[in-house]
Amino acid sequence: MSALARWCFRHRLLVVGIWAALLVALAVPYATLGTSYSDAFSLPGLESSKAQARLQTSEPRQAGDSDQIVVHVRHDGSVRDPAVRRKVTSMLDRVAALPSVASVTSVYGPDAAARISKDGRTGYATVTFDAQAERIPAADVTRVIDTARAVRDGDLRVELGGQAISLVAEGGGQGTEAIGLLAAGIILFVAFGSLLGMLLPLLVAVAALGAGLLAVGLTSHVMTLGSDAPTVAALIGLGVGIDYALFIVTRCRTGLQRGLTPEQAAVHALDTSGRAVVFAGLTVVTALLGLLVLRIGPLSAMGISAATAVLATVLASVTLLPALLGLFGSRLLTRRQRRALSTHDPRAGAQPQGTARSGGRWAEQVERRKTLFALTALLMVTVLSLPALSLRLGTSDAGNDPKGTTTRAAYDLLAQGFGPGSNGPLVLVAQLDAPSDRPALNRLVEAVRRTPGVASATAGRVTAATGLSVIDVAPTGAPQDESTSTLIAHLRKEVVPSAERGSGLTVYVGGTTAASDDLADLLTGKLPLFLGVIVVLGCLLLMLAFRSVLVPLTAALMNLLASAASFGVVVAVFQWGWGSELLGLGKAGPVEAELPVIMLAILFGLSMDYQVFLVSRMHEEWERTRDNHRAIRTGQAETGRLINAAALIMICVFTAFVFGGERVIAEYGVGLAAAVAIDAFVLRTVLVPSLMHLLGRANWWLPAWLERTLPRVSIEGAPSRESVPAAPAPAPASAARVERTGSVPHHPGVAPVRHGSPQRQDRGPRVPKSVLAAYLWWFFFGLFGMHHFYLGRPGRGLLHLCTLGICGLGWLADALTLPHQVRSANVRIALADIALHADATADPASNDSLR
Repeated sequence: MSALARWCFRHRLLVVGIWAALLVALAVPYATLGTSYSDAFSLPGLESSKAQARLQTSEPRQAGDSDQIVVHVRHDGSVRDPAVRRKVTSMLDRVAALPSVASVTSVYGPDAAARISKDGRTGYATVTFDAQAERIPAADVTRVIDTARAVRDGDLRVELGGQAISLVAEGGGQGTEAIGLLAAGIILFVAFGSLLGMLLPLLVAVAALGAGLLAVGLTSHVMTLGSDAPTVAALIGLGVGIDYALFIVTRCRTGLQRGLTPEQAAVHALDTSGRAVVFAGLTVVTALLGLLVLRIGPLSAMGISAATAVLATVLASVTLLPALLGLFGSRLLTRRQRRALSTHDPRAGAQPQGTARSGGRWAEQVERRKTLFALTALLMVTVLSLPALSLRLGTSDAGNDPKGTTTRAAYDLLAQGFGPGSNGPLVLVAQLDAPSDRPALNRLVEAVRRTPGVASATAGRVTAATGLSVIDVAPTGAPQDESTSTLIAHLRKEVVPSAERGSGLTVYVGGTTAASDDLADLLTGKLPLFLGVIVVLGCLLLMLAFRSVLVPLTAALMNLLASAASFGVVVAVFQWGWGSELLGLGKAGPVEAELPVIMLAILFGLSMDYQVFLVSRMHEEWERTRDNHRAIRTGQAETGRLINAAALIMICVFTAFVFGGERVIAEYGVGLAAAVAIDAFVLRTVLVPSLMHLLGRANWWLPAWLERTLPRVSIEGAPSRESVPAAPAPAPASAARVERTGSVPHHPGVAPVRHGSPQRQDRGPRVPKSVLAAYLWWFFFGLFGMHHFYLGRPGRGLLHLCTLGICGLGWLADALTLPHQVRSANVRIALADIALHADATADPASNDSLR
């Protein structure tokens, strides 16, 4: 990492030019090709998808999106009045002639009795487009809206509803990124007191976000990405981009305040905080790519798009940021700090220590009252998590739109005139094998009408060519009500099978409401698998980093607590309606079905970030002193302020997306902002250090066999030379012990000395070889290439098989001698380290170079 940082620092103009060229290279095809986002959501194998597919194949004109034009007479008149009828009929004729409109079912058609309310003041027409909502040009939908609303007057009210209308008429979340950037800039200026110190993280975050979003837009041409994918990518990319740059810039400013040159400070910052940023970024990417295990195309694509944005921020943090550090130099400090450094008194240029002292006092309070603080934090998180017990998944509809929108008005008028179920009718697609199946179809229609929870059931004509009939079923409850979900299950399990029995009739229960119910059931069933995958992966990554069993388990527990509390806040605001109308997000309704899995992926990544930044400093101090309480106090005192500032930035960024007017994105914004606040100010500040104090030295326990097996991953970087003391030569008994055990004796706080160039003196001790790791390498190397059989390439497969057979005898002999070979290698490593330690002790020049 130090070599990369030094190269970027010294070639700063070239690096900035490369990033500018990269942005241009992405922007040109983006401007030329545009994007191809699609909200088409197919769930192969589910009943609602089968119903849609059957319609698409047999009745393509009925498979397009169906929207409503609702007319309402304000006073004592009726939509049947001749003047109103002429005006409405003329308008519907003009709508039917518009592009993308397949057909219009008039208010005054043969089924007028079902399309006009009992009081005669409300009626609705159905506009069927020639494609699904996401594939209809926005301009064609706008023409439908303008043509329909042109006939409004003081007595006649015209509103429109439906999915296509919602996609065009709903408010977008444009400009919310600017609000988040402004709030983040204010926090950075307060934290640094320097304009350049404030601008640097913002510049890096904006460059990374631009590259990430351009890449996501181009990716939409090669895979299906929903229209929410770039917003979610911006949500996570902007937050982590500013935070990652903040951590590195803070470390660089600290180096400058200690008297290091700008290059030394930048290299040291990248070699320490930069390593932690890379590791934290990879944990976020791993959690987001965990969405692939769901095997649901749009959600997997959303995970890929968000992971792309995070990778762009990590790349910018380790390349563009050191280049900008080279351009800004010591100007990252305030004028007072630079003046103090010019007097050759680095201590005078340091930041005021009031905050550090307050952080130290807080850490001491947590240590002194660890049990009380742990119980208080647990109680707080438990209270916030209680609403999550009533979490109900579904899909928001026009009833959740803000007041004043035409979709919300149309929804309310239909509910008042025809009942709440008219806004989400079920579609029963019946396929007849022969004309003799018509009695079975009639029995089905009658059985559906008698079913509790059904307001009406209207059967369409049977198409002679395809033998298909569509039955529209209006439930008595709203599409989001639990009674509607119960009705869907009852129809599928009892009513429909009873009608199909003894006939060739095949019936699928579909429609938008049934599809939403299917999605919620599917995601609920896959949630345990997804949760298990990201928990296991996160624990493995932290175990590699901190050589501990309890630290990863504690982190997983904290992530689950933060997720439960954030879900509780989301349920209270959006499902119970506590303040949703005040925020302009519509009335209460179910939580989006895909929200838990996407939020869990993001939250596990972000929580791992804070765990890495907090525990890495604790682990560094533990490795130096072997004092658990001191390590926890030091880590909490030195990183608490930084984590709190980073959390405030993320909270501002996430909250900004709440005011975009889009309910789904607002749910993400509220949930993530609540999770970050709980994680940073309750869990990482109180609960984690309290538990670690209670657990004592067990925090850093790792079985010896696992210690030997796991590869070494350093996220703290090499220790600085000024802090590394000269290493005393080990006693001869140590050498004897090395020869017997094959392991290197441990000297806390001592780094081995290497001959050669000064750069090699920063390397850590060489790791003893592991028999288990050697066997694993041997096994996988022997099986390498066997996948050719699976891929249908038997020629290459046989070649690998012959190679395996020829080498088998050698491997067999090698396996018998492998333990002895490993022990011999460890003895050679240990003896080499002993010789180097002895040389370092005998040579004063070496000791001076270390000091």
